Amino acid sequence: MPEFLLHNGLPALFVISFLAATILPLGSEWLLVALILQAHDVENVVAVATLGNYLGACTTYAIGVWGSTFIMEKILRINQNQVERATRLYQKYGSWSILLSWVPVIGDPLCLVGGSLRLNFIHFSLLAFSGKLARYALIASVTVSSMA
Repeated sequence: MPEFLLHNGLPALFVISFLAATILPLGSEWLLVALILQAHDVENVVAVATLGNYLGACTTYAIGVWGSTFIMEKILRINQNQVERATRLYQKYGSWSILLSWVPVIGDPLCLVGGSLRLNFIHFSLLAFSGKLARYALIASVTVSSMA
């Protein structure tokens, strides 16, 4: 499977990054690093991973807006405990907590809570996109500096 993903480069990174922010407990960072090590353009790799992960977060936000317990529990596998933890974090830090939408375990529930609380979509987008971009840019920067 890793060979297939590496062979398909940026399209595979987009799909994995999208799914990592929605329905599957995946990590996309390894593929980002592998593509950089294969001499793919760093800016393109970061842009594709960020866009895929951001659109996945938007999907989770939309599920929060239109609310589907079935999708939350059966497909996204976000349980009530995770939603409560994300809600407490959101209540403590407000919409700024969406910057942490990239963090495993709490990120997807944060996006879901943002949608269910009807956070302004433009505000949500700016925060989610910024957090995800910062994460991928940092990983890419560390990867490039370790190659030197």
